[in-house]
Amino acid sequence: MVRVILCGRHLDDLRQILAGFPVREVTDRPDLILSYGGDGALLGAERAFPGVPKLPLRDRRANPHCPDHGEEATLASLIAGRLKEACLIKLEATVTGHAAQPLTAVNDIVVHNRVISSAVRYRVWLDGELYANQVVGDGLVAATPFGSSGYYRSITHSIFKTGMGLAFNNSTEPTHHLVLPETAVVRVQILRGPAILLADNAPGRITLAAGAEVVIRRSPQVATVLGLEIFRCPACARRRQDNPDAG
Repeated sequence: MVRVILCGRHLDDLRQILAGFPVREVTDRPDLILSYGGDGALLGAERAFPGVPKLPLRDRRANPHCPDHGEEATLASLIAGRLKEACLIKLEATVTGHAAQPLTAVNDIVVHNRVISSAVRYRVWLDGELYANQVVGDGLVAATPFGSSGYYRSITHSIFKTGMGLAFNNSTEPTHHLVLPETAVVRVQILRGPAILLADNAPGRITLAAGAEVVIRRSPQVATVLGLEIFRCPACARRRQDNPDAG
């Protein structure tokens, strides 16, 4: 019997499906977290239960599946031990002199202008060396390989498989995106704010005034995800694109 905690939306739908499997819903000491929804549900589940293995399932109301990757088929593969395990790197961001715990992200760390009508000016160091003395724009995105298909891709029109991606959002300078080693340390100093610091889709954020410094690096934590190849199935993605009004 697998002990699971459920996260996401339309959980009563999922509970009906789970009735046919040796799975028990619990409120503590889970073996596994089942996230039901899309990428946002997975990010929220990792934020709520860091370090606990996750099985992400796309809910059928809004995410049509290809014939091989319905919830029942994925759960049957779980029980049979056929799902591959992936360890996803995470990023963390700290604000110099700020007492709050580091913000941790599976997808990306974002520095963004707080006032939409006013650009933010900032300076960037890579591994202690000055890279850009001043960048003017909407901010920057530091992404993991998993997160490179999200906000990073919308800015750069590219993805990457290893390392840490750095994208400069709507900058006035000809500053190109970078793919850095995953050991890289990025330091950002706000020259003119205000800006905000965000991690993934977390509702919490930190306001950055002029002079604030943010350090972004790989987190010692990892996110353990089962069945990622199913969750990111290209055939399922095409079905979602072809059915924008699903759900």
